[in-house]
Amino acid sequence: MFGDRFQFGRQGNPAWTAATPLADDQLAKLAALGAEQTITAGEVLFEAGDDSYDLFVVLEGSASIVERRGESEEHVVATYGPSEFLGEIGMLTGERSRFAGVSTTAGRVIRVPLPQVRELIAQDPQLSEIILHTFLERRANLQRKGAGLTLIGSRYDERLRALLQRFSLSRVAVHWIDLEEDPDAETVLRELQVPVADLPIVLIPGRPLLRNPQPADLTAEFGEPAAEVADEDSEACDLLVVGGGPGGLAAAVYGASEGLRTVLLDAAAFGGQAGTSSRIENYLGFPAGLSGAELAARGALQADKFGVRLHRNARVAAFSSSAGKYCVTCDDGRMFKARDVIVATGVEYRRLRVPGIEAWEGNGVHYAATVTEAQHYLGRPVAVIGGANSAGQAAMFLSRTSAAVHLLVRGEDLDHSMSRYLIDAITANPKVHVRTRTEATALHADSAITGLGLIDRRSGNRSTLDVSAAFVFIGATPCTSWLDGQLATDRDGFILTGYDLKAAWTQDREPLPFESSEPGVFCIGDVRSGSVKRVASAVGEGSAAVRLVFERRRISGADVF
Repeated sequence: MFGDRFQFGRQGNPAWTAATPLADDQLAKLAALGAEQTITAGEVLFEAGDDSYDLFVVLEGSASIVERRGESEEHVVATYGPSEFLGEIGMLTGERSRFAGVSTTAGRVIRVPLPQVRELIAQDPQLSEIILHTFLERRANLQRKGAGLTLIGSRYDERLRALLQRFSLSRVAVHWIDLEEDPDAETVLRELQVPVADLPIVLIPGRPLLRNPQPADLTAEFGEPAAEVADEDSEACDLLVVGGGPGGLAAAVYGASEGLRTVLLDAAAFGGQAGTSSRIENYLGFPAGLSGAELAARGALQADKFGVRLHRNARVAAFSSSAGKYCVTCDDGRMFKARDVIVATGVEYRRLRVPGIEAWEGNGVHYAATVTEAQHYLGRPVAVIGGANSAGQAAMFLSRTSAAVHLLVRGEDLDHSMSRYLIDAITANPKVHVRTRTEATALHADSAITGLGLIDRRSGNRSTLDVSAAFVFIGATPCTSWLDGQLATDRDGFILTGYDLKAAWTQDREPLPFESSEPGVFCIGDVRSGSVKRVASAVGEGSAAVRLVFERRRISGADVF
């Protein structure tokens, strides 16, 4: 009974897509990296909850991906036959397995150890392209289906909404059972013997359930290292990059490739705001565009290839300096020391100021538009609020699955805030309806959001728009609270660098470009005052900042690492 409520509901429509069968020469390459082994029907290849798992390629017979709930319930997610392989992107990004791999018939497989898979990804462009594309598509499909984790809690609980947002930013597939909406929710809690006081809870295949999880609980569950203790005697890394968006990833890749012992931290999944973009179409070298998730995954794999120590779900909380070294502390207790720091923490979208909106954030009001959010509004009308590129990209993405997308813009038009290619795409899309000089003033809801109250800024006329959700992209504020005012900023809170520092610079030399008011702390990307808010410019700043790290050490007369 319990397991039935967790079925995917597809009955033969698998959440994972099958890979195109590999060619004989590709199978030969994989065989050279791994070992062939015979399997029996029902043999477990890897289990849900395993810290890591190898790549299995079917030669004869078949093998299935299985979701297990409880001790006896299991459901087949997908089945693969000869020349097809098992796995998804979590294999390469260090996540625990959320599913089991089980042989459905006797046969033969090639088992390729994970280190050899990483080596293959780094060295074989053709085969790595096939594997990466397949893994990324499977993860996107899992997010659409809400497969993987199960979250149980009340929509009115701030902790539940915080978890929904954190999972969304981390691009983690999660199925949410709403205590207020799902008639079976209380029955499930009784079967699990969980009191309401312990909510929200997270059910994880192959792992103990998490009750009202705290940051440290999530950190441990998602495969992150235990807390690191930094004191006066502990060794500092050469370069600490805080923020894993495109700029931070570029800085980490370039730093490690130049021989620096490099650590990269990010509060959620690597990719930052760009990582949630459905399609980046103006990035050099990708004429057909690429998804933010793909850019992020490729960047993280490249950083890992060069030896960067990667830490996801590392939300920075404090910053300090002592004896020429810097220390960054995360909200789960992890501490990192470094000789130089690159701050790439980016921005977060401003909250919509509408009465009562807090109760619906993460549940009808969203500040990102990924497959995780879009799956809840299939075939229903939604609103996108904002007039810049992020709003335009969200509108185009949501138009694929929503009945209609209403783009609400405060300004007179889109020409002053949005790229021309997006304006043209929106104009040509019959499902996107643009309303300029319009603001949302009220939120209408009963058990779910039913509409928005609007005002026309020119005429003053008020109206109601029937929508099931609001996606908000109305400008951004810099993520700098963890610095506690220790770096000079402009009046909007963005970090000042280089010649913009003026009186805030107290050293007897000129500040370097991208260097903050604290010598040895550089700042790049959206969080930097005056930066160009584009993916390509962030990547360029990341690589340039690493060169300046070396320059600072040289002109300071210190040993160059």
